[in-house]
Amino acid sequence: MKDYEVVIGLEVHVELATKTKIFCGCSTEFGGAANTHCCPVCMGMPGTLPVLNKRVVEFAIAAGLAMGCEITGNAKFDRKNYFYPDLPKAYQISQLYLPICRNGGIEIETETGKKWIGIEEIHMEEDAGKLVHDPLNDLTLVDYNRCGVPLIEIVSAPDMRFAEEVIAYLKKLRLILKYLGVSDCKMQEGSLRADINLSVRETGAEEFGTRTEMKNMSSFKAIARAVAGERKRQIDVLLSGGRIVQETRRWDESENKSISMRTKEDAHDYRYFPEPDLVPLEITEEWIKEIKAREPELRDAKMARYEREFGIPAYDAAIITGAKKMADIFEETVVLSGKPKEVSNWMMVETMRLLKETETDAEELLLEPGKLAALIALIEEGKINRTVAKEVFEQIFKKNIDPGIYVKENGLLMVQDDSLLKEAIVRVLEANAQSVEDFRGGKDRAFGFLVGQTMKEMKGKANPGKVNELLREALEIK
Repeated sequence: MKDYEVVIGLEVHVELATKTKIFCGCSTEFGGAANTHCCPVCMGMPGTLPVLNKRVVEFAIAAGLAMGCEITGNAKFDRKNYFYPDLPKAYQISQLYLPICRNGGIEIETETGKKWIGIEEIHMEEDAGKLVHDPLNDLTLVDYNRCGVPLIEIVSAPDMRFAEEVIAYLKKLRLILKYLGVSDCKMQEGSLRADINLSVRETGAEEFGTRTEMKNMSSFKAIARAVAGERKRQIDVLLSGGRIVQETRRWDESENKSISMRTKEDAHDYRYFPEPDLVPLEITEEWIKEIKAREPELRDAKMARYEREFGIPAYDAAIITGAKKMADIFEETVVLSGKPKEVSNWMMVETMRLLKETETDAEELLLEPGKLAALIALIEEGKINRTVAKEVFEQIFKKNIDPGIYVKENGLLMVQDDSLLKEAIVRVLEANAQSVEDFRGGKDRAFGFLVGQTMKEMKGKANPGKVNELLREALEIK
């Protein structure tokens, strides 16, 4: 039987985080009432003219620089003509001939190691509207709010061979874009969508097979399943003696298979020509340097710095920097507390546990650095022990309480009076005579039991170190 390999390239559409659209002043805010964020310009009414949003260009350049691209000094826009209900003016302003960014790439890492994925180009364009299908009433509605929302389309080289590489590439892109602040990359809201170009060929062959394109994939799980499903479909077609047709397909999540939509269009089918209503862009070296100077520290550099400056293990640094919000909270708390390893422990253990338990995305984390720093100070000052601290942290995470006030109001301050602790130890020893004898008989685990019983007697408000010290004195083993 012939052996096949898959060849994958992605076209990733990213909605930019500008407040207004690419060619008009309409809001880009997600979730408004249908057809309320549009005007004659983004609706393409006769006699209207587009005015380019400078911030869109700066965001595109920033993304290109972060991905090692060359910036096109004389970029321009083109008109892409097609007729579809969600595109009221029957054309899209995009870039074909002189895209703003070219010839870059990023490094990904999977279980098989590191790999370079090339980026052929990044171009700017406007988004189309959205069709809303109503099967109950057998009709389709159109919401034009998304028309004119600024996009960059990131076109990869066909360098990926496995679903794992596809997901690693998308996650790396998403982190870069979020660290730059050019997009919120919320896949559930369509801020990041991927078109999958996939073909198969016999292992060892140099020539690519015929590719298909699966449009507007917006979840990592669906993308992984779509890659596996389309790979299998194409191989089955070839093994049965058939041929692959170049076409656009959609992934049906409920059926777990791709379904043909239409024969794939080529560039000439869109009748591209230079956009007559926009002048070419002149992007100077000074402008590029200015944007480069504003670039924040990206994840890879941040990870290396955490290891170098704070002594944080590589694994921990990778987890903390895996979400920009986590990294921001970590760094602000370190500044306030001066305890990087202590902050790292709280982020890695309790924060990750609660994120999982509450099914909260790390980017939605509301933990305030000042409150975590205050909690760490309470521990360092000996006012609460770590058992109490975990309870307080959970309340900070879930209810945003003030740790100092919460500790006082709930009587959680550590007992500092040795006489009260000694009285508690006497009661514990009297109530657990057998454990006392077991310990004196050489059973070390009995001591741990007695420590636990003393902490319980003190309602968790004793210093564990002091409990150990006074308990040993009471057992006359000092």
